[in-house]
Amino acid sequence: MDILLIIVMLVLGLVGSFFSGLLGIGGAIVSFPLLLFVPSALGVAHFTGQEVSSISMFQVFFASLAGVMAYLKNGKNQPAVIHKKLVVYMGSGILFGSLAGGLVSGYLDGNVINIIYGVLAIIAVVLMLIPSKAKEDGLAGQEITFNRTFAVVISFLVGIVSGIVGAGGAFILIPVMLTVLKIPTRITIATSLAIVFISAIGGVAGKLTTADIPWEATLFTVIGSLIGAPLGSWLSAKMNVKYLRYALIILIALTAVKVWMSIL
Repeated sequence: MDILLIIVMLVLGLVGSFFSGLLGIGGAIVSFPLLLFVPSALGVAHFTGQEVSSISMFQVFFASLAGVMAYLKNGKNQPAVIHKKLVVYMGSGILFGSLAGGLVSGYLDGNVINIIYGVLAIIAVVLMLIPSKAKEDGLAGQEITFNRTFAVVISFLVGIVSGIVGAGGAFILIPVMLTVLKIPTRITIATSLAIVFISAIGGVAGKLTTADIPWEATLFTVIGSLIGAPLGSWLSAKMNVKYLRYALIILIALTAVKVWMSIL
């Protein structure tokens, strides 16, 4: 394997997973276009969309796992914490929902899937712009109250849509947790990463049944992910919550623009 390709894949894995740990997303929003265009532009590799999808799914899996481990390692003295009950309820909902969405996607036209993705991205931006009534900072041991039935139902619906469009679902899950469930920003970011990890388990299992996995490129992307995600998680715990929220809004807005440009 060419040394330049190894370096490129390490860097791309690091960049995508850094944003994963920083903002509580799976990282595919960042890594997918990078993996698709950067290696080709540099002339080191030409991955197909299917191959990029496979690399990205493994990157999301290991980046979210590394990010979760970093948050757990922070301990109770750190402001960014994972809410275990939210992970159990919303994680189970999004897992079953994504499996159902994956089955439904096979019967939908590609343009319909893109439109669904685009509409959801706009809804996510609108939700992020609505002022949250929840406390911005969440501390370890802080009691968080939420409607368990609603949390399961909404995460199941998000899972269906994420399964249809082939995304982790964090771009819509995070605004729902912040605005609808009124979960504090720091707890939302840390917890959503754990939920994305659960969602990615099914995605990786599905990819393993296909032959479109460039294993060497995937390996070095994953290695980069294991470095970048803990760095992003560490910085997220240090950053002002206001700036984290702005960063989320910008990232989700860019996603909406990208999707609608491809549709129109």
